[in-house]
Amino acid sequence: MSPNYLLKRILMIVYTLFVVSLIVFAITQVLPADAAVMMLGENATPEALHALRQTMGLDAPVYMQYLHWLGHLAQGDFGTSLRTNQPVGPAMFAALGRSLLLAFLSIGLMLVIAIPLGIIAAVRRGKIADMLVSLVSYLGVALPEFVTATVAVLVLADWLKWLPPTGYVPLTEDFFGAIAHLILPVCVISVILIAHVSRMVRSELVDVLHTDYIRAARLKGVSGRTVLWRHALRNALLPTITIVALDVGYLLGGVIVVEEIFAIPGIGRELIVAIQARDLPAIQAGVLIMAATYSVVNFVADILYAWLDKRIQYD
Repeated sequence: MSPNYLLKRILMIVYTLFVVSLIVFAITQVLPADAAVMMLGENATPEALHALRQTMGLDAPVYMQYLHWLGHLAQGDFGTSLRTNQPVGPAMFAALGRSLLLAFLSIGLMLVIAIPLGIIAAVRRGKIADMLVSLVSYLGVALPEFVTATVAVLVLADWLKWLPPTGYVPLTEDFFGAIAHLILPVCVISVILIAHVSRMVRSELVDVLHTDYIRAARLKGVSGRTVLWRHALRNALLPTITIVALDVGYLLGGVIVVEEIFAIPGIGRELIVAIQARDLPAIQAGVLIMAATYSVVNFVADILYAWLDKRIQYD
């Protein structure tokens, strides 16, 4: 992977974030919210509102407000929440950390289960094992997260009392308590991920096992285990990397239902609260942080592509 490619990708990430900042700033400008009213309350006098707008620069032209906001972003200042009157950045990054923990644990569990299921289904194509894996995949895709989460809470937490139903405990406070609270949401999220990835691995592996170079390896007397693990699976996993990278973006903002049910203060939940409260700085910061995280994850996915398949060269 050439340094020029790395530079191009970094510049592309910066450009993407710039475009996202323009879009999110433009959207927040048309929302029916007044930052001065949010901070001082609806009973504030016109004089007080006018003074605060001048202090915050809200009476300046829109492009000047954007440049002012962009300048603060370059310094790591995401603004102050209109809802809590606290800096937005630390709160959003803390929420991002909780969402990433949930996402990576879910993806880790998914990979441990989905890849073996996909391999079994591909190797035993058309047999009972293949049909069982397909049935599990269809059920995982068909069941919405709120249904799976509700059933998991009722059965494992309410009836059997095996796990706590809701809540979040930081790992630094109580490691085992934190893991106990994360088991249910991680399992619920992993269900649909396992369904997607196991089907992808099966489909790609079936195609790879019927390629000419796999046939040639078998004709040379290479054992079936070596053909599967060293040649076929390596190439079959390439599309899986793309799916996993896309799943990270989905997990950051798409599991708000799971975060709500299990009371996990992730970035998706924080963003929904900010939208409901018309907290413009928090909305801007949340969307921008999520976009940055998604861009970095896709960049890492491209690097893994080149590492797994030496034929891929980025110039």
